[in-house]
Amino acid sequence: MTSLKIYTKGFEAKNFMMLTVAGIINAFGVTFFLSPVKLYDSGISGTSMLLSQMSGLSLSTLLIILNVPLFIYGLKRQGIKFTVYSIYAVGVYSFMAWLITDVLPVDVSVVSPLAGSDLLLCALFGGMISGTGSGLTMRWGGAMDGIDVLAVIFAKKMGISVGTFVMLYNVVLYVVCGVALESWILPLYSIVTYMAALKTIDFIVDGFDRAKCAMIVTECPNEVSAALSQEFESGSTRVNAIGGYSNRQKTIVWFVVNRFQVTKMKDIIHRIDPKAYITLHEVADVFKASI
Repeated sequence: MTSLKIYTKGFEAKNFMMLTVAGIINAFGVTFFLSPVKLYDSGISGTSMLLSQMSGLSLSTLLIILNVPLFIYGLKRQGIKFTVYSIYAVGVYSFMAWLITDVLPVDVSVVSPLAGSDLLLCALFGGMISGTGSGLTMRWGGAMDGIDVLAVIFAKKMGISVGTFVMLYNVVLYVVCGVALESWILPLYSIVTYMAALKTIDFIVDGFDRAKCAMIVTECPNEVSAALSQEFESGSTRVNAIGGYSNRQKTIVWFVVNRFQVTKMKDIIHRIDPKAYITLHEVADVFKASI
């Protein structure tokens, strides 16, 4: 019993719940919009779709066969929690894909039940919905596609970024699809799917409304901090600094606001210190430590 508690320590029930939702959403996007019209998802999911069409094996089976070994291969690098969460998410995705295509009374074999044979609609909505599933999986501690693991492991060794590795894999995948189909229409629409999914993942992981972090270089830090805290009911962080040109003592004030508060923040700062220097940076998430 003790060893079981140690092994499961750190796993959260809410993560598994959200990963279940993510797998269902991903399966819905792929089986309702992409597979029926022979469009391809990205990464291992897209590879599984192509191999399914060429070999006759079910998509759900190939998702497990191709993804699980990659997650296990990356266990040492990514950790046990990431690996378990990822395999669970892919398992839900695979199971729901099988349920939709082979069990439920809905025909997804020829055209999309919702978008018909319209390739653009299928590409856009398939990409956004599957991207939502992938984004939720990332946000809750896992990955929906084994290619992400390969990217983390091999991208640095190849001297490229993780994003570039994934993009290159997908370029090769879509070229192979075009050669195999002897047509470039579906692979080109699949690129639209990939871009829609990529943008959706950014929104899900980083947030729809990113905050702004202001770096304020001022000689009136006490007054600026007090005014901002009073107006926005939020704290600030101060760091001592020395002006590189003037060699004068200054202070950097770090303050986070939303995009609707930027103008008011600048007015308050420049009313107190007209010479204050302000730079803004996007912030994807703000985490507050519990006390």
